[in-house]
Amino acid sequence: MSKTAELIIDGKSYTLPVVEGSEGEVAVDISELLEKAKVITLDLGYKNTGATKSAITFLDGDQGILRYRGYAIEELAEKSNFLEVAYLLIFGELPSKQQYDKFTYDIKTHTLVHEDIKKILDGFPSTAHPMGVLASLFCSQTAFYPESLDPNRSAEGVYLSIVRSLAKMPTFAAWAYKNAVGHPVNYPDNSQDYCSRFIKMMFALPAEQYEVDPVVAAALDKLLILHADHEQNCSTSTVRIVGSSKASIYSSISAGINALWGPLHGGANQEVIAMLENIKADGGDTEKWINKAKDKNSGFRLMGFGHRVYKNFDPRAKIIKKAADDVLGKLGINDPVLEIAQKLEEAALKDPYFVERKLYPNVDFYSGIIYRALGIPQDMFTVMFAMGRLPGWIAQWKELRENKEPIGRPRQVYTGQKLRPFTDISKR
Repeated sequence: MSKTAELIIDGKSYTLPVVEGSEGEVAVDISELLEKAKVITLDLGYKNTGATKSAITFLDGDQGILRYRGYAIEELAEKSNFLEVAYLLIFGELPSKQQYDKFTYDIKTHTLVHEDIKKILDGFPSTAHPMGVLASLFCSQTAFYPESLDPNRSAEGVYLSIVRSLAKMPTFAAWAYKNAVGHPVNYPDNSQDYCSRFIKMMFALPAEQYEVDPVVAAALDKLLILHADHEQNCSTSTVRIVGSSKASIYSSISAGINALWGPLHGGANQEVIAMLENIKADGGDTEKWINKAKDKNSGFRLMGFGHRVYKNFDPRAKIIKKAADDVLGKLGINDPVLEIAQKLEEAALKDPYFVERKLYPNVDFYSGIIYRALGIPQDMFTVMFAMGRLPGWIAQWKELRENKEPIGRPRQVYTGQKLRPFTDISKR
């Protein structure tokens, strides 16, 4: 028999269906509650509201589990690459060799952007935040590909928009960086793989023979995989709710970029570096700051330790720690800030205070260290996050489209003034 829940309001009972997910997650379906009882639920921030059913990502914060389409993140990070994971997220299964070759070839043929987009880029001052530039350039594709605005676009047309999104995002991201530093832009080198192509566009100078370090490219590839999707977070939910109006893939993802831009969402790894800079400016005494973190009255907390979702450990952090060690070891960087990070990491992994509270370094801690080591400025950290999250946003937009989900329309509890008469301005 199907499970049900009983809700009693003013002595009247209402029966509500209970939905169970494939991993045992249980939800009470209240979609008809307003019609039945003239009552809505209140859940500030949607912290306990399931707005959709999704087959893309499973996350269990208590157990430290993250899976894409049923595959453990640990296995994907070890054995796969970013574009293969992107295919998995978007299309539901790992690609065959033939499918993968076609997918990567199609992406390579669309890495160039229309030359007129440079006119848009030239309109931004060098002081413009790269995330604002990225969101604008990405959304501008609706102008260059107006057929994408058709809500009934064919499967072939949707596929083309998906390929264009993945192909052009690194170009837009690299150009946003070049704008910030006042350098001429680079064009994509399609002889390189996805991550190497992006790194070269970012850092190569005109007429320079630039060789991408394979250790750096591999570390970036892992970071993108780990950020590729993370269930119904703020930016992903934004992409879905904008897409539910049948908005184009470009405008929906641009909205996701803007949501990610907020410091409470995509800025955590920037806060890690800012904290390390502050500790350095104070003299670099890590023990002093660890003691402050233990003191409830100090108001200080270590950024990049613990996670609001993962109550045990962040499975992504274990994977990226090795990549961070590889990058620092290969580049041989002598940076006091990174030395402070390593001391904090060592102390937090051994100190009983942090171990008992499960305040382990998270993915933001290690990603900030890697970006710093690569010479990527802090304002670009969230751009890197957006580049990794792109496949998840595409997959979520595609899923709601295929499931023919209704337009998102949250409710509210009104707490303002009741009806009152209007008074003329002369009598106020």
